Amino acid sequence: MTNQARIDAIYRYPVKGLSPQRLARLTLSAGETLPADRLYAIENGPSGFDPARPAYFPKQRFLMLMRNERLAALHTDYDEASHTLSIQWEGRAAARGDLRSKDGRLAIEAFFRRFMPKELRGPPKVLFGEGHSFSDVAKKVVSIINLASVAAVETAAGAPVNPLRFRGNIYVSGWPAWHEFGLLDREITVGGARLKTVKRIQRCAATEVDPDTGIRDVAVPRTLMDNFGHADCGVYAEVIGTGEIAVGDTIICA
Repeated sequence: MTNQARIDAIYRYPVKGLSPQRLARLTLSAGETLPADRLYAIENGPSGFDPARPAYFPKQRFLMLMRNERLAALHTDYDEASHTLSIQWEGRAAARGDLRSKDGRLAIEAFFRRFMPKELRGPPKVLFGEGHSFSDVAKKVVSIINLASVAAVETAAGAPVNPLRFRGNIYVSGWPAWHEFGLLDREITVGGARLKTVKRIQRCAATEVDPDTGIRDVAVPRTLMDNFGHADCGVYAEVIGTGEIAVGDTIICA
């Protein structure tokens, strides 16, 4: 079965905490995340982030689903060529701005002041650092989600579990449930790229939020712990060999 593993879907998250973008193909570069993944974040009150010296900060410094589930009620889209973020709320265009321009950032920040005033610890601010990714971990990694593991969580929860709750980059079909945990510190070939799995992903309250409604409706971390003895789903991997990947590509374990 493991020889039949393939990429089922590829996603990136241009702005931390906001909507995913589904991609058909892309090039993974050694030592990097997916292109434009977590490229921006929205500061929730002063964080100390210095754009001239971008560094890792805990996700609690930014707007994020673990605490700010209302973000899931927004539909956002990012145009990489123009750096433009578009926000729809309740089916209507709510804000639009070029995130590399002052006026564009101000337009997006003004929307979040209106949208969630009670959850802000200070003025919201769009953050960017050249070459930086606002990942949940300090290293530049790609997150891999095994769809069979998600199905096992769904069975244990007795309720639908949308795989997008886990906000992964590469979704894999064809592995048995939890097969990914046996790949730690091993190299895998994904399409034309080579990756090394480095860490299991411990899940937080963000996975309790339905990505379509923004409602907390499934206690995923508790379900994992009660039924499987851990709170993990998915693995992080470092890109060690540059190459193109596409939906449908095979995944080969060394």
